[in-house]
Amino acid sequence: MTDTLSRKTSELERLLVRVALEHAPAALASSLSAEDMVITDLILRHKLGIEIFTLDTQRLHADTLNVIAAIRARYGYEVHVFHPDPESVSEYVASFGRDAFYESQELRKRCCHIRKVEPLNRALQGKEAWITGQRREQAVTRAELKLQENDAARGIVKFNPLADWSEDEVWQYIRAFDVPYNALHDQGYRSIGCAPCTRPTVAGEDVRAGRWWWEIKEARECGLHVAPDGRLMRSTAESEA
Repeated sequence: MTDTLSRKTSELERLLVRVALEHAPAALASSLSAEDMVITDLILRHKLGIEIFTLDTQRLHADTLNVIAAIRARYGYEVHVFHPDPESVSEYVASFGRDAFYESQELRKRCCHIRKVEPLNRALQGKEAWITGQRREQAVTRAELKLQENDAARGIVKFNPLADWSEDEVWQYIRAFDVPYNALHDQGYRSIGCAPCTRPTVAGEDVRAGRWWWEIKEARECGLHVAPDGRLMRSTAESEA
């Protein structure tokens, strides 16, 4: 582990300790990605008392769901799993078709709202803060990502503790601590979401190029990190200090 990564790891640990102490109850919203596994490892190894949950959209790869079992086996922790409302899913499929998200951005975002945003809102009810594995270099839509933000839409604090981490640093950490991870990463998937909306990336593409690849890159967000008026959420009351 490099000196830089060692420093960043110590900073990450201190931040997570502070979140656990000052913003309880807090939760990590895990997509079971490599980034989220870095945070998961620190939370569970140091028994920080931060809840970890994931959103099973019911369209995930089997390899993604296998990470839940890997966490159970490695840390003895049961990840909290939230599912979309069955009636809402059925209505969408009946009205537009199971894979209607390919037809327009509106239908894609409606699907994301049903399968991800609404379950996320339920998962965050009663929480004082939530934590994500987002990084600035992942996409143009995240270039201004702050370490700490005010999620005004939900009335809680949001932390992005890996905001300034590089992809290489994430993998250095995973190798150094032998952290379990999604097997799809070894198949060229650098950002992993629902199976029909994710593909491997190729040389020269940004990290999230494989997500909703049929859309322009400036629109490739699912709505989890978007305010009710459609704008990407930005910090209004907090800074990185």
